[in-house]
Amino acid sequence: MPYQAEYIWIDGTEPAPLLRSKTKIVADGEEPGIWGFDGSSTNQALGHDSDCVLQPVFSCPDPLRGPDDKLVMCEVLLTDFTPHPTNTRARLREVVEKYGHHEPKFGIEQEYTFFKDGRPLGWPAIGYPAPQGPYYCGVGGDKMPGREIVELHTAACIDAGISIEGTNAEVMMGQWEFQVGVLSPLDMSDQLWVARWLLFRIAEDFEVYATLEPKPILGDWNGAGAHTNFSTKEMREDGGWDAIIAGCEAIGKKIDEHIAVYGVGIESRLTGAHETAHYTTFTYATSDRGASIRIPWATAKAKKGWLEDRRPNANMDPYQVTAIMVETVCGDAEGS
Repeated sequence: MPYQAEYIWIDGTEPAPLLRSKTKIVADGEEPGIWGFDGSSTNQALGHDSDCVLQPVFSCPDPLRGPDDKLVMCEVLLTDFTPHPTNTRARLREVVEKYGHHEPKFGIEQEYTFFKDGRPLGWPAIGYPAPQGPYYCGVGGDKMPGREIVELHTAACIDAGISIEGTNAEVMMGQWEFQVGVLSPLDMSDQLWVARWLLFRIAEDFEVYATLEPKPILGDWNGAGAHTNFSTKEMREDGGWDAIIAGCEAIGKKIDEHIAVYGVGIESRLTGAHETAHYTTFTYATSDRGASIRIPWATAKAKKGWLEDRRPNANMDPYQVTAIMVETVCGDAEGS
């Protein structure tokens, strides 16, 4: 019996790209193959030469339609089958090929904010909710809007085989987080994009929009990040502390290069307040949520483990973030 394959890709919208998707009916027993779309409608081509190619790179069961259907993450190619200029996954493939022997691993904490009727979910039409304080990991009807969506999203990720590790309410009312990992750079990035798609799609059914905007409400309210946990084989082995410190030092030498791919609007979020370091500075310390990089207490105690770069925005592209972290840290370790 034929099944439905939902092809998902990243478009060319600036300054922050959007997810797009469309459905293909695939014959029973066949795998989703190369497909195409109109790039002139996704900011990826001009009308006189509009064809773009979808190359499947990751698929999983579709938890919304049923286990026989599939979600298919794709790279965007030109018609000569070279990577489209908006295809950031292609560069990550090159970085992994060069530095994969270091066995880099990632876990990403994806924050987001529910919006409805032009304001965060649960906020009053006029004025503001009670100040931040009771919302982080909170429980209680009027304080925790959106939990039903979160529960459905979590179950959908599990059913899809996404390596979701947990969820929690965040500091601002209407703001939540889920975590994905621990995975290789390509698996991490593919799965996070699909998990985002599932979040957006499920929120549709509630007439709610899940935004990755890094500072959805200006003023004395927390922004939304995508804290990125990273390690290499050398960091995870006994005696890995030196490799962790070396990694922090290497990242600190390339502040501007990292900030450039850590998400649009980073200056509005990384102000030095609300558990952030200023985007123009760089610090690292154990258990310090105000540092650029936090070294978890468990890592410091074991003298091996991982580091957490707290600077990436919620709207960052994981293909770009994982690529630059691997290239910076592993390249420095090799002296290249």
